[in-house]
Amino acid sequence: METIPVTVTILDRKYKLNISREEEAFLRKAAQAIDSQAKNYGKLYAYKDHQDLLAMVALTQITQLTKIQENAHYKDTQLTQHLTTINNLLDQATQTNIETSES
Repeated sequence: METIPVTVTILDRKYKLNISREEEAFLRKAAQAIDSQAKNYGKLYAYKDHQDLLAMVALTQITQLTKIQENAHYKDTQLTQHLTTINNLLDQATQTNIETSES
């Protein structure tokens, strides 16, 4: 896989990375979101240094990710239960049709 050098800026600090070309747009969008959210926190809260702001961004983002993952797991579980119910109903209907045609 081909990698390309990319530089992103977060809180006026440049970060140089080598990433795949397919990831570039996502990385730039993520860096911009981190930068924007950190600057917003800087306007709202007292902080000692940029590390505090980045920690707040990380905590917020991971909290949201955790909620999304748990919600997806819950929906997957529900879907599996519904599919199992449908499968059981189809098995019953098929069995009833076989018994009826054998009579």
